[in-house]
Amino acid sequence: MASTRRDRFGQFAVAFRGYNVANLGRSTELLARPQFGPIVERYLSEASQICADTMNQRCDLIERVRENRETTLETYHEAIALIVAMELAQLEILKEFYDFEFPRARMVFGYSLGELTAIIAAGVLEMRHALTIPLAVAADCVDLAENVTMGVLFSRGPLLDVEEVKRLCLKINSEGAGVIGISAILAPNTVLLLGQYATVDRFGQLMHDVMPKRVYLRKNSERWPPVHTPLVWQRNIPNRVGVLAHTLPGGFTKPTPPVFSLVTGKASYTDTNTREILVQWIDHPQRLWDAVYETLACGAETVIHVGPGPNLIPATFQRLRDNVQAQLTGNSLNKLGLRAMARAVRRPWLTAVLPSRTALLRAPAVEHIILEDWLLEQPLPTAVQVAVPQTHPTPTQGETTGSS
Repeated sequence: MASTRRDRFGQFAVAFRGYNVANLGRSTELLARPQFGPIVERYLSEASQICADTMNQRCDLIERVRENRETTLETYHEAIALIVAMELAQLEILKEFYDFEFPRARMVFGYSLGELTAIIAAGVLEMRHALTIPLAVAADCVDLAENVTMGVLFSRGPLLDVEEVKRLCLKINSEGAGVIGISAILAPNTVLLLGQYATVDRFGQLMHDVMPKRVYLRKNSERWPPVHTPLVWQRNIPNRVGVLAHTLPGGFTKPTPPVFSLVTGKASYTDTNTREILVQWIDHPQRLWDAVYETLACGAETVIHVGPGPNLIPATFQRLRDNVQAQLTGNSLNKLGLRAMARAVRRPWLTAVLPSRTALLRAPAVEHIILEDWLLEQPLPTAVQVAVPQTHPTPTQGETTGSS
């Protein structure tokens, strides 16, 4: 990788992670690094105060990070503040020590909570204002998570019919035994479902009547706040977010660089619609696949993954890379007359989308950087001087030391 300021990352995209069951990553190491620690501490301190004021309870993220104490669902509010603070801190470290120019990004997006960080980093909102939105509804989201199960619906055959998935969810909802909805579209063959009570099991019972073979449903054992689904309607959360957004300071500036919204599947933010998108953000599914494709289509050579221990977005790109390589292998085998082997390695869903989305073929060539790993592995630039504590003589009797 080149080391000059402008070509270090080439044409780059920036991806911000969202909430997960593990949210510390390598934050403890970044806080302990003498050069980076003050920046990390400043962001954690500010986020702690915002969290404490909004939730009306004690929050000390510096202590949590220093002790390497992972968050839980019960401390969801602290996880929200921690993730946003660490993402912004990582970006500032990159700018401060490596002359990183965030406005040069070809593509910027964030998954779930990461979209909030993206619009903060792009100058649309300040952290002290933006964080109050998810924090204000965090307790209700945790309560709703009590009976919620995640289901990963995926196809090893044809494309998933998302409209058919929605229709089946609506049918199950109409039975009155709980609500289920799509939380994210990860790829043309994969969606995440969040459902109350036994609705995910009910989906599994009914799906084979309306979906093709080689479509599977796998349940996740963790509990998840059901954001980005209609489940949040049960606590009037979208309306409450809308009311809060009315008096939210800021939001009258276009993001620089433009931010690709996973709510709309486009770079939709203007100088007037931030509040509208924030309301939709809370109950609309995350269109991650649209962002993945746009990242490849925009010509990005590198994707910088920001946040503590990012995994969903890097894993999505890795699966796509593996699938594209398998597809290309299948094409080569077919040319050699090995049709049976070619069919075995090809991905039918990918075969269906490639003719209209040829940028997907770039997936194997794009480099992915986990920013916290990169920061901890890179030597500091030679221009950065680390301050050495000065030794002062001990005051003699009768002398005093001043304070400022």
